[in-house]
Amino acid sequence: MTKKEFIDLVKNKIVYLDGDTGSNLFKRGMPGGVCPETWILENPDIFVGLQEEYVEAGSNIILAPTFTANRIKLAEYGLEEDIVRINKDLVALSKRAAKDKAYVSADISMTGVSLEPVGPMKFEELVDIYKEQIKILVDAGVDLIDIETMMSLQETRAALIAAKEVCDLPVMCTLTFAEDGRTIFGTDPKTSVITLQSLGAMAVGVNCSTGPDRLISIIEDMHSVATVPIIAKPNAGMPLLDKDGNTFYSMLEDEFALKMTKLVQAGASIVGGCCGTSPTYIAALKKGLEGALPKPLNDLSGKRFLSSERKSLEFRLDDPFMVVGERINPTGKKALQAELREGKLELIEKFTEEQEQKGASILDVNVGMGGIDEKETMLKVLDDVLLHTCLPLSIDTSSCEVLEAALRKYPGRALVNSVSAESEVMDKKLDIAQKYGAMIIILPLSDSGLPKNLDEKIANLNTVVDAASKRGFIKEDIVIDGLVSTIGACPDAANEVLETIKYCKENGYATTCGLSNISFGLPQRPFVNTAFLTMAIMQGLSMAILNPSQDLLINAAFASDLLLNKEGASLRYIDRMNNNEFSITSSTQGGAKEETKAFDKDILFEDVLKGNRSSILNHTSEALDEVGKLFNEGKYFLPQLISSAETMKDAIGVIEPLMLKSEDSQDMPVIVMATVKGDIHDIGKNLVVMMLKNHGFKVIDLGKDVPKEDIIEAAIKNNAQIIGLSALMTTTMEQMKEVIIYAKEMNVKAKIMVGGAVITEDYAKEIGADGYSKDAAEAVVVAKKMLAN
Repeated sequence: MTKKEFIDLVKNKIVYLDGDTGSNLFKRGMPGGVCPETWILENPDIFVGLQEEYVEAGSNIILAPTFTANRIKLAEYGLEEDIVRINKDLVALSKRAAKDKAYVSADISMTGVSLEPVGPMKFEELVDIYKEQIKILVDAGVDLIDIETMMSLQETRAALIAAKEVCDLPVMCTLTFAEDGRTIFGTDPKTSVITLQSLGAMAVGVNCSTGPDRLISIIEDMHSVATVPIIAKPNAGMPLLDKDGNTFYSMLEDEFALKMTKLVQAGASIVGGCCGTSPTYIAALKKGLEGALPKPLNDLSGKRFLSSERKSLEFRLDDPFMVVGERINPTGKKALQAELREGKLELIEKFTEEQEQKGASILDVNVGMGGIDEKETMLKVLDDVLLHTCLPLSIDTSSCEVLEAALRKYPGRALVNSVSAESEVMDKKLDIAQKYGAMIIILPLSDSGLPKNLDEKIANLNTVVDAASKRGFIKEDIVIDGLVSTIGACPDAANEVLETIKYCKENGYATTCGLSNISFGLPQRPFVNTAFLTMAIMQGLSMAILNPSQDLLINAAFASDLLLNKEGASLRYIDRMNNNEFSITSSTQGGAKEETKAFDKDILFEDVLKGNRSSILNHTSEALDEVGKLFNEGKYFLPQLISSAETMKDAIGVIEPLMLKSEDSQDMPVIVMATVKGDIHDIGKNLVVMMLKNHGFKVIDLGKDVPKEDIIEAAIKNNAQIIGLSALMTTTMEQMKEVIIYAKEMNVKAKIMVGGAVITEDYAKEIGADGYSKDAAEAVVVAKKMLAN
């Protein structure tokens, strides 16, 4: 299938995917705990029969059963060297079922091993793993590629980049979202769409997660920023237990179809089913949507979008002025230069946090200096900055190699600073920016150097704009740098920049500039800079790279927006002035006040220095509790949670060798953790283990696919106070009940805590669990409560 054929397929009509494969195969005889790919190949008629039913029910696209057929997953069964045969034979079965009545899509999903810093997987290693499988699937004749059930935006990007580098087939991407409307890594629906469609996904959406009735707001958010079709493939409601202890889903076919109509009304146009659905659900869905037409895509003209992994930024030409924080740049900063040469990042972290706190909307990242490997340093700095801010980044480098490395790894839609008309680099930079879906800043320089006048500047701009347009860039993808010179050398420099900004605004382009260049060499530079900024904002300046700690500048910018009556500017100005004494202490681009408890980091230092044995325990607990609080409030996400846990582990590593264990010291409480039999997913369980260990629990981690007998034996042997059980699949969640029953039979007194993507608090109560945890942070709280009762 070509991309044009895909566009024709989805244009002005509803497209139907298939439904659940796993649970339907279990109903048709597949036992738990087996390698599903091997079982399907050993029982081909059963699988082909299921997919034929989906085709007859109306599925336009069916998914080949290659969901876990990547090298990492196959290695769990010792089958990694058989990856070519397995994938090709699985595709052949789906093509046999399709009989040219439906398209066959490759099915790609997570490997089960998380990317750094949460897990050990390196980004390029993951890209290579996906490339290996996708190449096999393309050679096997799939029509398109579906990257689905993704919990991490960055891992989705890795798979999408791999697909783009292997083939030119259409690619669809779907993620799963928790009850708070974010992935476990903190990505919201809008951000996922902005990032993935800019990177080249031809449809984006959500699958699994929950029932259709709980996905309406997610689909609405996705549709509001989409330039591609939105996918909805939810579960048949929530899993429940019948009187015999078997799992079933709360939503029958007709109710599922009825509630799916609301998702179509919200903006979904590619629809299907996930857990708990079957061919009868797809048939009911198609009948229920008969005559329905897709909701038209929104008119996004004039809107511009940037994103990080956890936040998106939308702006228009008439929106309030934005600050691009300039401080992550070693130029003129000897202390920062010294740190970068030593591989230290303390100042980077300080500048990152301060600039966000002071109101920056975007952070510029530049590490260009002598004495370092710029590419290696850029990637290291990016990883660190992204742990300390949700703001989108501007990648600032003159090196095409560094630019590509940074954009490849950056988990969002970045701004490229900058692309000039210089022939040696223009085409290379534009190709790189286009490949990774970035926005670009155009700098009106040419091979002739600085333009002599406005006409020459416009000619240089048009050279880059024309080259960018040929690569698919539109006005909303472009920001133009006014190219500020110093008035000390060019008395008319300010007027020329103001004319450039006015010209760009009139022609629909956003603008930026390096503001402080205007006053270079002059006394009392802040006054010149401030006057120039207010004039530039009057002409339509969208953003400028500057230090957000310069109160005079920022206050003048806020006041300028107020006087120009820009939307939200009055509240933004009042909020700023009410929250400080002419010095901003806490604000955001939109003016919303952030109130986060500040933990005094010097307290722990004083406790250690002065030997405050009684207070250091409370202070340490307060610090850990603050991390959990920020996580629960949605201000910290999984990467920050893991970073805090790893930092605590490092600190303990320093202290532990110096400690003498007293003979009367009490043993830490013991928890046995396991993913239940038949379930090979352990990402969530591993996070819980890490959090529990860093809160003083002794954790016996039994791994995944663990039989009930092994779990109870370990609990008895280690005198465990708590048993923690995890399950990600509806087909394995029943094993939790089996463990609970067996624990009672063996007279085990340990309390049992359960959790996992498919587990609910109601389900935990039904099976007799003593506690339920929705995520890794809550597991610590629940475990402490269980021990206290």
